[in-house]
Amino acid sequence: MRRLRAVVLSWALNAVYCGLLAVVLPVAVYRSVRHGRYRRGLATKLLGRMPGFLSDRPVVWFHAVSVGEVLQLPRLIAGFRQRHLGRYSIVVTTSTDTGYDLAVERFSADCHVHWFPLDFSWAVRRALNTLQPSLVVLVELELWPNFLRACHSRSVATAIVNARMSEKSFRGYSRIRRLLASLLQPVTAIAAQNEVYAERLLGLGATSTAVTVSGSVKFDQICCDRTNASTARFREMFQVTDGQTVFIAGSTQAPEERLALAAWQALRHEFPGLRLVLVPRHRERFDEVADVITASGESCVRRSSLSPGDRVTADDVLLLDTIGELSACWGLADVAFVGGSFGSRGGQNMLEPAAYGAAVMVGPNTSNFREIVSQLKAVDGILQLQQPDDLVSVLRELLCDQPARSAMGRRASQVIIKQQGAVERTLDCLDEALDTTDEARSHTRAAARLRGDRAA
Repeated sequence: MRRLRAVVLSWALNAVYCGLLAVVLPVAVYRSVRHGRYRRGLATKLLGRMPGFLSDRPVVWFHAVSVGEVLQLPRLIAGFRQRHLGRYSIVVTTSTDTGYDLAVERFSADCHVHWFPLDFSWAVRRALNTLQPSLVVLVELELWPNFLRACHSRSVATAIVNARMSEKSFRGYSRIRRLLASLLQPVTAIAAQNEVYAERLLGLGATSTAVTVSGSVKFDQICCDRTNASTARFREMFQVTDGQTVFIAGSTQAPEERLALAAWQALRHEFPGLRLVLVPRHRERFDEVADVITASGESCVRRSSLSPGDRVTADDVLLLDTIGELSACWGLADVAFVGGSFGSRGGQNMLEPAAYGAAVMVGPNTSNFREIVSQLKAVDGILQLQQPDDLVSVLRELLCDQPARSAMGRRASQVIIKQQGAVERTLDCLDEALDTTDEARSHTRAAARLRGDRAA
């Protein structure tokens, strides 16, 4: 009876997914034609076809949805390798074009990089049958019902790392608590970013033995050294000289690039040598932002077109139109505006510019990073603007008072440094999950042998 209910639920979900797919199909087709998105990996996404590979080692499968999650994996995977010294083959999957490209760039040398199947029962079943993982590691909170149920039915250990649960998400998920509890209870290990998130996950039905507070691995991924080699290359490429002040508006969405550009234009003559770098959040907007810059009468220098020896001046607006390089570029910032915070997106990650000691500004909408904003505010390590018009006046204040600006950046950097160490705590959770799986499989093999002996 239980098996029948599971089958009925899986196919009910399949029907819902097909309906949703039909609704979004026109938009997906448009974006595929217009921007080249969604074309790759369709056989894996829709059918679960994973390229097979020969390996005499068990598999650990890390899944990161997009760029932000992929960037959390390097130290985690490196630490896992160091602990287990080649015992496991590692598979990395992602769901978006930009995430996949970055994963290939970062991991293809020593990991198997693939697409993640959509949550159709046939797709996840086929993918799991191909990879036969010992452990699946999901970054942040990827709760796909068919996938998690298929893992559980195969006794595959599952771990959610760097888990977070915003207040808004918690309120929404509370309405379907029974469903969430059925998904969370079988999860072997959940490493939550903080106590608040851990309590919310427990409130939704996660088991107390599975949930631990690890801290955020984002803190460990972050570089605090402005003299690192990658940032130094950007300094040379963009020809940033001593005495110049760099203002970076990163992870932006419309109209934040226009706001940052207007602020720079209003202040550039008052503060000679003020440089501007714009970094849109999504690559399909790179051309649009370049057009905004040139339409304003300014010279746009695109990172993708910049060659060694090209001349760059303080009058040029620099457009970082590549994926995965913002982390290093933040190291140039004396003043930073972190985007997604003047719209409805809920803000983007401000940890990296804060770690480098930049004076960080954000807009009023930072619900995605409420905890870290609160921590930075507590030490006066961030400035939260209430309306777009504040950008010019607050930027002027920061440019006028270099000692206060530097002190603000140092306070922010110390917040980040004090919270590092989450990677090791997360790896402890993964080791425990693997031990649990090994023990369960040993019991299964012993039971099978006992049944065989009795039959004989």
